[in-house]
Amino acid sequence: MEITSLVTGGAGFIGSHVVNHLLKQNHKVVVLDDLSGGVQENVNDAAIFCEGSILDVDLINTLFEEHKFNYVYHLAAYAAEGLSHFIRNFNYQNNLIGSVNLINASVTYGIKCFVFTSSIAVYGTNSLPLVETQYPQPEDPYGIAKYAVELDLINANKMFGMDYIVFRPHNVYGIHQNIGDKYRNVVGIFMNQILEDKPLTIFGDGEQTRAFTHIDDVAPYIANAVNVREAYNKVFNVGSDTVYSVKELAIAVCKAMQSNLNIKQLEKREEVIHAYADHSSFNAVFKPKTLTDLETGLLEMAAWVKAYGSRSSKEFQNIEITKKLPASWKKKSGQ
Repeated sequence: MEITSLVTGGAGFIGSHVVNHLLKQNHKVVVLDDLSGGVQENVNDAAIFCEGSILDVDLINTLFEEHKFNYVYHLAAYAAEGLSHFIRNFNYQNNLIGSVNLINASVTYGIKCFVFTSSIAVYGTNSLPLVETQYPQPEDPYGIAKYAVELDLINANKMFGMDYIVFRPHNVYGIHQNIGDKYRNVVGIFMNQILEDKPLTIFGDGEQTRAFTHIDDVAPYIANAVNVREAYNKVFNVGSDTVYSVKELAIAVCKAMQSNLNIKQLEKREEVIHAYADHSSFNAVFKPKTLTDLETGLLEMAAWVKAYGSRSSKEFQNIEITKKLPASWKKKSGQ
């Protein structure tokens, strides 16, 4: 019997890797992506590609009716925590309402499991390491939207019996990342700045800490999750255990790119200073192989980035609040 899966955001970074792993498992894969952050060249030719938005309810229902999905992998999101303060309506429409549209269709058409990529942004400032049993205290609209979707999935399970699996990945990097997005994904931002012979820009003193995670330590487990019954109706942190400051990351990226270190400090922005997670639950259920160390992962990405070339950052066109907007994110005159 053919297994058919919908992957939203499948032209994006993590989504395109999940698509590849699903195809290896002989899933028929339908990708739904509006190409606002991803590119069609990321989509495996063996998948069926549909350009469209998760805000288009008629399109979603048509796809569910036509393809009779067994599973939904929901990775479509505009994942920019810092910017989400200034695009609140856009954030909730794309990251919450769009998700609810998918949940509605998944319940109506009786899928077997809904796999959702949330974020450790749901925790906000919490005791470290971040653990799934902690009470989420998101500090930005992006994290609020992600947590709201998690709650809605819990409700859909209780009310309608729809199974789900939630992953909270963090600071993922690797091939296919959009390096031309100045609002998110610091590894890609740094590498793009090096290609353009620009200084690496860091908000504040660079002592913010994160655990940077290679894509191969995330995507295969998301793809295979529906085959792991113990994972159903649970939430999992997924990512690296090794913590680096942003300044240490800058040094590591320069080494991988064979570039001299040149840092430009920007004004401090509103963000969680320290964020890294415990992965005991994930390890117990998924039994992962050895994680990719940062040096190895950065070297692989650097080789791809050099072949891929630099990309121009698109200015976000729909800033809703300009108060306290970081100066580096403000539109330049003439744009």
